[in-house]
Amino acid sequence: MADFTLPARNTASPFADLRGHHVALRVPSFDDAIAFYVGKLDFRIVHQWPYADQKLAYLALPNDDHFMIELLAGGDPLPTPAPTYADLGDSLRQAGLHHFCINVADMDASVAALRARGVTVVTEPFKLDDISRKLAFIADPFGNLIELAEVV
Repeated sequence: MADFTLPARNTASPFADLRGHHVALRVPSFDDAIAFYVGKLDFRIVHQWPYADQKLAYLALPNDDHFMIELLAGGDPLPTPAPTYADLGDSLRQAGLHHFCINVADMDASVAALRARGVTVVTEPFKLDDISRKLAFIADPFGNLIELAEVV
């Protein structure tokens, strides 16, 4: 399996203990977010808790304990709706966090399974030789983009 050769680790950095943990998504509806991430993508609920007038949860991928998303749901006022995109090019107009990425072993099988579950495919699978990846983009019900990546 082709992948990147990483540069040497910087163990002398004062930030050498930093590790990725999660990305947070602000969503208007906890129940709709759970229905999507758990019901359609098979994420697992790691922990959920209230914070003021919001409901929060950490969700982990079906078979990966090293990356999670955090749902920040509800509250008053509710979040302003995110833009929805017809294609990847359209999505590149907005500054800020664009997407998070999930690796898949078989892009075609993954996209077929997502379609069967009614998930919106924003960008059909395409190969990007410069990074040795086959990519596709899907969207959650709130417009948050999720990149799928297969190493080729």
